[in-house]
Amino acid sequence: MKNKKIIFEDKDFLIINKPANISVHPLKSLEEKTLVSLLINLYPEIKKIDDPPASRLRPGIVHRLDKDVSGLMIIARNQKSFEHFKKEFKNRRIEKEYLALVHGHLPKEKGVITLPLTRSKKGITLAKKIDLEKIKEAWTEYEVLKNFKNFSLLKIKTRTGRTHQIRVHSKTIGHPIVGDEKYKIKRQKVIPLGRIFLHAYKLGFYDLKGHWQEFKIDLPIELKNFLKKCEK
Repeated sequence: MKNKKIIFEDKDFLIINKPANISVHPLKSLEEKTLVSLLINLYPEIKKIDDPPASRLRPGIVHRLDKDVSGLMIIARNQKSFEHFKKEFKNRRIEKEYLALVHGHLPKEKGVITLPLTRSKKGITLAKKIDLEKIKEAWTEYEVLKNFKNFSLLKIKTRTGRTHQIRVHSKTIGHPIVGDEKYKIKRQKVIPLGRIFLHAYKLGFYDLKGHWQEFKIDLPIELKNFLKKCEK
């Protein structure tokens, strides 16, 4: 990860623009090439952050994006900021917005999806009544920004941050995200993007001093180029 991916930095935290196709943290060793290993090379103090009883393989990480998703992330640079942002996420005081391109046209310009999720052997799925102990509340709000011939560009806000939440919810309402091979509908062809069309473009939060911070970034070039093709 080059320094140009660092959007903002101060003594307490970093704001980074995570590229697609890189995992946030390793599974076995900090020597694995991941976002964490790259950040430690630039900011070695991150390695000192402790998060018991969680794995020491994700120092400074207070939230995550899927490997093939790009966009804004907060990285804590010290223990105090780590604990602050973990608490802010838990209390749902951090605002996150995404841009997503989905298959088809939605029946409503705006909507909220509140279908609960659970984890099974098949991955993340909708929760059923028999999963009462495993059910996780999930809340996804969308707004259609533009309709193309075969796709719709959405602005998405999440109140909860469940694993694969946006992807599962999009599939559940019959409009999976373009390029998503894991959560797709059988009759729909997967577009070979080399990633999924999901990008965390906006992030807002209160810092340790109680000041509101807000950051926005554009779509990466590969997604911009795909949208241009959709307009032809």
